[in-house]
Amino acid sequence: MASIKEIAQLANVSQGTASMVLNGKGDHYRISAATQEKIMEAARRLNYQPNISARRLRSGGETVLPIIALFWSIDTRAALINRFLKGLQQSINAIADEQEYEILIQPYVGTKLNEVHSLLTGTRFNGAIIANPTEQDEAYLEEVTPMVPIVMYQRSSNKYSYVNVDSYLTGEKVAELFASRGHRQVGVIVPDVSSSAIRLRMEGFLNKGRELGMEIQEQHLVFEDFSERGGYQAVQRLLAHGSALPTALFSASDQMAVGALMALNEAGKAVPQDVEIVGHDDDEITQYTVPTLTTVHLPVEQMADACFHLLAGMMQHRYQQSVSKVFETHLVIRRSCGDFQGRTSSLNADSDVT
Repeated sequence: MASIKEIAQLANVSQGTASMVLNGKGDHYRISAATQEKIMEAARRLNYQPNISARRLRSGGETVLPIIALFWSIDTRAALINRFLKGLQQSINAIADEQEYEILIQPYVGTKLNEVHSLLTGTRFNGAIIANPTEQDEAYLEEVTPMVPIVMYQRSSNKYSYVNVDSYLTGEKVAELFASRGHRQVGVIVPDVSSSAIRLRMEGFLNKGRELGMEIQEQHLVFEDFSERGGYQAVQRLLAHGSALPTALFSASDQMAVGALMALNEAGKAVPQDVEIVGHDDDEITQYTVPTLTTVHLPVEQMADACFHLLAGMMQHRYQQSVSKVFETHLVIRRSCGDFQGRTSSLNADSDVT
């Protein structure tokens, strides 16, 4: 493995300067961006890998296991992290006899992934799973070359390995469900966040809905905060507009659908008799709403397992090129929309795309 001294020589800087940059302290010591990039490029050329275990030993800590960082955005989507961690922990436990890992939870602010310097230097972990980046964060990742392997969760990439679902197809399938129920006036409640997954979900629904002859008026496309309160306020906005409510609503988030159900109930609108509604994610709470919520099942636990195995393989140098796995979702039919018999209607199975 390359040493910091060799990197300093290749970058034509002092060993101290190279050490500060590789330890993520370049900005603190006001080292220019050009010099930092020159050092990082030299490190990449020499295939430098930070020795995290040695650093902890030098500081008096115990020998550490390989560390996987889970980057999760600090917003209301944090509610979904429990299912992901469950899937991740099950995967790690399944191979505990062969290899153990540590998990580092790394919260970050959406659109500010560029401020997490350890992602580039690799001084805190050996590999990273990046969940729910904004489109601005995605653009940033395409421009940089981190020192550790990365797997993207619920996003696609031309550069990195990723685990994703076909969000556009998901939107189409919800539109097909509404069409099969005879709806002609439909609406969408959309989380007001920068997310390629949510955007594709919405586009698939809108395009397929119009293709099937459904009308989606401008006032029936409502963007609100990604929360239960946001869903509640979205329905209030629909009611305040004065025109007739759509007979079916697609909420691109279960969280927002819960708030929407409450607002509809307060307004005296019966679900599903007056308005049918479909959510997305299949959170556990959807089994206990009144009425129970028809939703799109997002296979979070299985996707977490795929993220882990891809990243572990990359950390062990089993993959020389980026690898992707795409899952497809299915509808879970409950009382808020569908045949009201608690039937699960599978749309399709998961598939590997490499």
